[in-house]
Amino acid sequence: MNILLALVPISLILLGLAIYAFVWAVRNGQYDDLDTPALDILVDRPPEARPQSERVAASEPNVDATSAEAATTDDDRHA
Repeated sequence: MNILLALVPISLILLGLAIYAFVWAVRNGQYDDLDTPALDILVDRPPEARPQSERVAASEPNVDATSAEAATTDDDRHA
């Protein structure tokens, strides 16, 4: 029975935090447009419509230092 003296105030504090988080989300527009983000995945953009940062990242190979060193040593062995 004494545990209720601790659990009731803790649950009220958590309820208050949940209500505060919900009010904050509504005021900051988190629930303004619920349909468009789900439909964006269905839109097929042409490659030229992608942002520049995506085009650069897709065209550059991902080579780290260890694979570059391994390629150098393999070339030296075959030469």
